[in-house]
Amino acid sequence: MFPQGSCFYVALLYLYQAQRHREYRQKIISNYQPLHRDIYSMHPSAFFVPTFLKAINDNTEESFRNIMSEPSPGVFTFEMFQPQFCKLLLSEVEHFEEWVNEVRFRIMRPNTMNKYGAVLDDFGLETMLDKLMEGFVRPISKVFFPEVGGSTLDSHHGFVVEYGKDRDVDLGFHVDDSEVTLNVCLGKQFSGGELFFRGTRCDKHVNTGTHSEEIFDYSHAPGRALLHRGRHRHGARATTSGHRINLLLWCRSSLFREMKKYQKDFSSWCGECLHEKKERQQQSVVATRSELLRREGESTA
Repeated sequence: MFPQGSCFYVALLYLYQAQRHREYRQKIISNYQPLHRDIYSMHPSAFFVPTFLKAINDNTEESFRNIMSEPSPGVFTFEMFQPQFCKLLLSEVEHFEEWVNEVRFRIMRPNTMNKYGAVLDDFGLETMLDKLMEGFVRPISKVFFPEVGGSTLDSHHGFVVEYGKDRDVDLGFHVDDSEVTLNVCLGKQFSGGELFFRGTRCDKHVNTGTHSEEIFDYSHAPGRALLHRGRHRHGARATTSGHRINLLLWCRSSLFREMKKYQKDFSSWCGECLHEKKERQQQSVVATRSELLRREGESTA
């Protein structure tokens, strides 16, 4: 027998869970009948607003910045999905949830923090979301998030979360299991539910304090997208009325994750690493000045 803490045991457990998840997903896809089959394939002109499509086709930093605002460093907002696409995706999610209840099938929730919502990859939208990441998120991330693997995004976790009465109400302070996160509000009518951001952190500094310049709050609007680093700490305030549903696409880079194992300094993206680096530089400058003054004093003595 192998001890539970051994690497071999962990690897076996991971393989077992991955196999169970594949079987779970295949069982759903084999039995579930989609309501809107058009959204299962990528149709850019039907999915995206024209301004977003033009920016992607031009594929330059200038074209991206023309449609985006950056209200806080590393947080980008822009109009992305057409209202009709949001409506169809919401309808498909509702149809899937009704089917799950009818057949009494256990639904796997998006993550350990959300008790409501669904994993879109599990009922057939994986290919479409792959294309969304590769063709539309990765080009932007290559420009704005190169230091966290933005140009090498190669896998994703796509899901919807639901907030409101008889749903999740809020979401605690956390970081995402992603390099880059796309968060798009699909609707419906709601109030509250603002996101609050508190700075990007590496694993070592994830629980450190927040600097004043890192505080930022964001209010959702249907169809509007938010793009940020997965390690940008955030949470969601209570949705006080109505029903809010958001599409989340956690985009990951296997290359970045492998390279990160051998790094110690993350000052290019971790706010606390950068803060510590600046402090060391300031201390070095002060020490150098003190030494120069000491030497000048000795030479004139």
